[in-house]
Amino acid sequence: MLEIVQIPVWDDNYIYLVHEPNSKKTAVVDPAEAKPVLDEANKRGWQITHILNTHHHFDHVGGNEDIQKATGAIVAGAANDTRRIPGISITLADGDEFEFGQSKAKIFDTPGHTKGHIAYWFEDSQALFCGDTLFALGCGRLFEGSPEQMWDSLLKLRNLPTDTNVYCAHEYTSANADFAITIEPKNEDLKKRVEKIKQMRDLDMPTVPSKLKEEVKTNPFLRADDADIAAFLKLDGEDPATVFAEIRRRKDKF
Repeated sequence: MLEIVQIPVWDDNYIYLVHEPNSKKTAVVDPAEAKPVLDEANKRGWQITHILNTHHHFDHVGGNEDIQKATGAIVAGAANDTRRIPGISITLADGDEFEFGQSKAKIFDTPGHTKGHIAYWFEDSQALFCGDTLFALGCGRLFEGSPEQMWDSLLKLRNLPTDTNVYCAHEYTSANADFAITIEPKNEDLKKRVEKIKQMRDLDMPTVPSKLKEEVKTNPFLRADDADIAAFLKLDGEDPATVFAEIRRRKDKF
């Protein structure tokens, strides 16, 4: 099993250190900055060998060059967005397997938030690093992709085993919960989760990672093919991508 350490930075970013104990390899996922990552790795006696980027935004790659300079780490990222990933030398595309010591990640192309977004799924450790495609109770804004692309990307992730831990890159859950309840005000699972989130944040506890089974039951962006949601939005009979687009439009204005 991988050892995964969550490093909160800035207002709401999460960086992850991922250590494979057999090979002693250590990866950092989406480093917004370098210093807290290097400090945490040094404290644990871990040598950073890889940087795994989900997409090109600065709050995910801002630490690449300094970490690479300090450690010689190899940078992996999306094959179709190499010009915007600093230091990239391993290019990954949909269906690829990334070998990391005795662990492997399956790669999913998940465009929508950006055109070159990917996600890493380590099946043996039940760990999904999904960047800004899927959040706890939310999904990323569509800066470079279409609703159809994002819905397809989310379906890829929704189809993973329900015990998957969703390691997204931001602590947006409270705001996402406030919005989600406006889409499904009668969803009892969602009501319970909203209350739990309030309690956790009152104690300054992270709400990430979440379980995929929770997201499937309560995340409106994963539920755009639910007939009750379509009816609530007065979109009965419309295709799920159209319903998803309306949910995203409402969240953008929320």
